[in-house]
Amino acid sequence: MVAVRVGSKVRAQVTIVEQGRARKRLDYLAAEEPLEIRLQAGGQTQTVAVTMRTPGADFELAAGFLYGEGVVSERGLIRHISYCVDPEVDVEQRYNIVNVGLHLPGLPKLATLERHFYTTSACGVCGKASLEAIEMRGCPVLPAGLVVAQDVLVGLPEKLQEGQGLFNATGGLHAAGLFSAAGELLCLREDVGRHNAVDKVVGWALLNRKLLLSDCLLLVSGRASYEILQKSTVAGVPVVCAVSAPSHLAVDVARQFGVTLVGFLRGERFTVYAGEERIRIS
Repeated sequence: MVAVRVGSKVRAQVTIVEQGRARKRLDYLAAEEPLEIRLQAGGQTQTVAVTMRTPGADFELAAGFLYGEGVVSERGLIRHISYCVDPEVDVEQRYNIVNVGLHLPGLPKLATLERHFYTTSACGVCGKASLEAIEMRGCPVLPAGLVVAQDVLVGLPEKLQEGQGLFNATGGLHAAGLFSAAGELLCLREDVGRHNAVDKVVGWALLNRKLLLSDCLLLVSGRASYEILQKSTVAGVPVVCAVSAPSHLAVDVARQFGVTLVGFLRGERFTVYAGEERIRIS
């Protein structure tokens, strides 16, 4: 049997009811499949996480997740990333398993990843989230310096929406967009989980050796959760924006680590929860 790779969207027949009339049509749904992330080093293999994600940019997702959790600190540690082709693995699941080979004599200590063994597309990492987890990583307070014009911020949601091809087709995906300080879209990734979308963006930067994000902005659709701030802070992104509200823990992370956090970024209006000094109000 040949392995079949599920795309980012699938077709389904639906019934549309409008003004008392029903009609059938084919529609697109956002695909949601499990992704198992495995580490390989020193002849050993170990599963470190299983997450529900939208297929696509799987290698970036794996790389970004491992970077955010401190398993991989630089691009040079990654020897290879590949799908699993082990004969004992069911053919239908081979594109749902990613092997990440490391240039290490053995597997790294994975105690910090125990709480991440199973994550969902809806809530991100399951388990206790705490500021101490970031402090233990040795993440510094992000330096000042970057100043973003108000006009740049208010223009970001439209650029994000224009780039959301899968959302426009399915209506069921989150997005994360990385922008320059001038508002240029550098990378956009979509997923059923907003935290997965952020991992894909960070993974893109890591794999392309562009992980110098001190002059970049991150915009996420939906709300800003602890996971979003944890991942963006570790990646060194100084300005994080969300279309909806942040959680209180996200605000705590932003204030403690010097991140500018903007919520309810819609139209000409937004709310600054931390780091107002980086925004030039016209």
